Amino acid sequence: MEEKPFPAWSWSVEQCLKEYNVKIEKGLSSYEVEKQRERYGWNELAKEKGKPLWQLVLEQFDDMLVKILLVAAFISFILAYLHGSESGESGFESYVEPFVIVLILVLNAIVGVWQESNAEKALEALKEMQCESGKVLRDGYLVPDLPAKELVPGDIVELRVGDKVPADMRIAALKTATLRVEQSSLTGEAMPVLKGTSPVFLEDCELQAKENMVFAGTTVVNGSCVCIVISTGMNTEIGKIQKQIHEASLEESETPLKKKLDEFSSRLTTAIGFICLIVWFINYKNFLSWDVVDGWPANIQFSFEKCTYYFKIAVALAVAAIPEGLPAVITTCLALGTRKMAQKNAIVRKLPSVETLGCTTVICSDKTGTLTTNQMSVTEFFTLGGKTTSSRIFHVEGTTYDPKDGGIVDWTCYNMDANLQAMAEICAVCNDAGIYCDGRLFRATGLPTEAALKVLVEKMGVPDVKVRNKIRDIQLAANYLIDRSTVKLGCCEWWTKRSKRIATLEFDRIRKSMSVIVREPTGHNRLLVKGAVESLLERSSHVQLADGSLITIDEPCRQLLLTRNLEMSSKGLRCLGLAYKDELGEFSDYYTENHPAHKKLLDPACYSSIESGLVFVGVVGLRDPPRDEVDKAIEDCRAAGIKVMVITGDNKSTAEAICREIKLFSEGEDLRGRSFTGKEFIALPPAQQIEILSKPGGKVFSRAEPRHKQEIVRMLKEMGEVVAMTGDGVNDAPALKSADIGIAMGITGTEVAKEASDMVLADDNFSTIVSAVAEGRSIYNNMKAFIRYMISSNVGEVISIFLTAALGIPECMIPVQLLWVNLVTDGPPATALGFNPSDVDIMRKPPRRSDDALVNSWILLRYLVIGCYVGIATVGIFILWYTQGSLLGISLFSDGHTLVSISQLRNWGDCPTWSNFTVSPYMVGGGRVITFSNPCDYFTIGKVKAMTLSLSVLVAIEMFNSLNALSEDNSLVTMPPWRNPWLLVAMSVSFGLHCLILYVPVLANVFGIVPLSLNEWFLVILVSAPVILIDELLKFVGRRRRFSAKKEKTA
Repeated sequence: MEEKPFPAWSWSVEQCLKEYNVKIEKGLSSYEVEKQRERYGWNELAKEKGKPLWQLVLEQFDDMLVKILLVAAFISFILAYLHGSESGESGFESYVEPFVIVLILVLNAIVGVWQESNAEKALEALKEMQCESGKVLRDGYLVPDLPAKELVPGDIVELRVGDKVPADMRIAALKTATLRVEQSSLTGEAMPVLKGTSPVFLEDCELQAKENMVFAGTTVVNGSCVCIVISTGMNTEIGKIQKQIHEASLEESETPLKKKLDEFSSRLTTAIGFICLIVWFINYKNFLSWDVVDGWPANIQFSFEKCTYYFKIAVALAVAAIPEGLPAVITTCLALGTRKMAQKNAIVRKLPSVETLGCTTVICSDKTGTLTTNQMSVTEFFTLGGKTTSSRIFHVEGTTYDPKDGGIVDWTCYNMDANLQAMAEICAVCNDAGIYCDGRLFRATGLPTEAALKVLVEKMGVPDVKVRNKIRDIQLAANYLIDRSTVKLGCCEWWTKRSKRIATLEFDRIRKSMSVIVREPTGHNRLLVKGAVESLLERSSHVQLADGSLITIDEPCRQLLLTRNLEMSSKGLRCLGLAYKDELGEFSDYYTENHPAHKKLLDPACYSSIESGLVFVGVVGLRDPPRDEVDKAIEDCRAAGIKVMVITGDNKSTAEAICREIKLFSEGEDLRGRSFTGKEFIALPPAQQIEILSKPGGKVFSRAEPRHKQEIVRMLKEMGEVVAMTGDGVNDAPALKSADIGIAMGITGTEVAKEASDMVLADDNFSTIVSAVAEGRSIYNNMKAFIRYMISSNVGEVISIFLTAALGIPECMIPVQLLWVNLVTDGPPATALGFNPSDVDIMRKPPRRSDDALVNSWILLRYLVIGCYVGIATVGIFILWYTQGSLLGISLFSDGHTLVSISQLRNWGDCPTWSNFTVSPYMVGGGRVITFSNPCDYFTIGKVKAMTLSLSVLVAIEMFNSLNALSEDNSLVTMPPWRNPWLLVAMSVSFGLHCLILYVPVLANVFGIVPLSLNEWFLVILVSAPVILIDELLKFVGRRRRFSAKKEKTA
């Protein structure tokens, strides 16, 4: 049930308990639980009803091209049935055409349904993030394993280390000094967050600021506490994300290519309808005649047989005009594209995304884990030198938790001085983290900052030469071990064995430090401290110099240390101060819990006094470093006209520092109008938001919540941008779903993010997106090539049938032959055009506009010219066979067929009225003789040879035309056919298939054709080849036009 919860974070614990009328030591009673459940329902995410299968199937037919094909199949079926009724036969041949069309549509629908049903799994993955059970106080008793779905607002829940939080809860009391929660999947923060019980006096604040709240689906990494349940089920933050994912999935828009094809299909429908009507109108005299008596028509005669014959021609025209193979070829090309991308670490989950990537204009990237490694590492540290006025700075290379990744620059301190030894000891011993390897990646257990300090110790080494050599040998041997998951930190182990830890003073918010008491090899106790630099300096009385001597801190020394600290912080580094203390007073001989001073260690209020009078050692600067290849990828995006926007949950200064480092912003650039927190940006008026987003150059949005991300994506899409959004957390899922291309991280990404995405990066690398965009652009260019090729072929077929109807000659090709050409012979070359190599300057051009025409007016004119030639050649060879004995010295008369005049051919319908008209039988391949009981059958049964010649010319022209489609503008001289060997293979396959239907008698009967002689093949090639010369001439004109236009621009 939807009910707005009260702002528990801004209320005191007492007020929250009073709101639910609950006592912290008793919990809710069973009666109150039932009452709350009636009001709020179960603590579970709503199950969205998926679309039923029948609806998914129907949706696949809601496409213009598919609808045209359906109508064509239906009409073909009716005509085949009528033909069967008239002739008294029900041959399979008649039904080939509707059967093939329906088969294509069914296959298309199956692929579509499979893709759709995979799309909504993101919501299922969210449910898996939910906690199974929790420790709850009810009726004064502790229920250790209460199913999480039974929780209601007001329940008192106990949380410990490793627990998954079952609902959104207000922390009522801490049971340990500190409590840390890992909530990066929800907020995008790289570090576990410290939580407390104090109210946050802001009624409207971002998730990151609610420091007294824990959220469903996050994990406790340190400490334990008691909480009050505030929100359950769909009212939790994770529930709101589910709602946003669901809303985003309802809003999914069509890809640019789908829009183009739909637009093209609707124009095609209009054109087909118009041409069919013209064909019918031209031939109306053949089936409708009348006499005029006194100015009025009389004796009207209508021939149903002839009417259906010309209707059949109109249907043949429709079949010719529709590129039936286009859906199949597009799917094949996209599938090939996904394979290419997978080799480049980009795994495409939804086929159309391949093409959408090509017109991406904005990449909205998450920072943590995409632009950065999501692994904390020390990048520099400093200590004082020989005197208090000088400091020495050490730079550290390496960006991961792998101790062998990089080292300390110009490190000459293998025999470490006393100061560096103290630093290494504190980093190694005042530390609870560990490192392991999961096969590909080194990962941290415990706090990332502490893991980074351990890696630093490994890079520093140990002062003992013998031990150092021994550790190096062990590390070399570890490379050959079968079990690579355990990472041996030899240097850290040496320090922890040397300085035995005997007590821990936990971190707290007030003193901002943690420390350990260790027993030194000398037998004395020492306090090792790490924490916030300013806080440690306040409690330090001395500073250690390089030689180990201790000097009292004076004001100039304090200022030097604070200045160095400020310099490091301004680079986006997280600074940690290191200090120690030898004079421990009553703790100098502390050894076990039985010691009289032990009670002071149980009271955190005493920790500040124990950690006073410290000796300051140095400062360590850590960060989540950017990936090495990101700045080059950002540069590529700039050259390709793609805007990059960084949207992160991290704080503003860190985000800005990283963006400067990856060259999104130049050094010293004013970031006003470029850098905003999510809250600041959403608070601006809409006009100003649009103005900011439309300005060129990079942007960074920090402290962004899921709704902010989704809102930014929505606004960019409304502005006409094609948006690719990257993310890895649950908080990114709604924006991933809303974006044109949602890109999830494969290694660090949550299942929710992966399921909501269109593409997954196997290597979590931003530069992989850029190479995927280049691949997407190349695929689009290739798709344009084969779409143009198929359209030009179809224009030729339409003109051929139009000429047939206009001249009144017998139809030179029947629908089943046209269907074969469109599907089978055109298919392989069109698919092979998908393998065209990409242009070298593909990423130096701006993104194409999503409203750019698939076929512009010049290209259309070119293909009308080519189409006219195709039509004239196919109809011309048909007429030549009937009327001429030879062409260019090639005999057409060798088979012994009868020649007729053009006039007879054009009026063949009047044949029964001709007197003394006779025809001779003629021979076709395979020794078969075509004989005629009725001379007029010469124009129906007898046209098989002429029809075969027409079909063969059409196939040959289309093979040559596929060479023209290799490049839109470049000549075959500069782009020779062998640049794409697959095209030559495909042409051979298509020609082979054509020969198959010619020379296999069963197939020849189905398609109504006969074998050809060598002489006739020679004629076919002679008539077909000029198509290459015509297109070369048109390409030359196109290049001249472009050159002239460029010249005018520059002038």
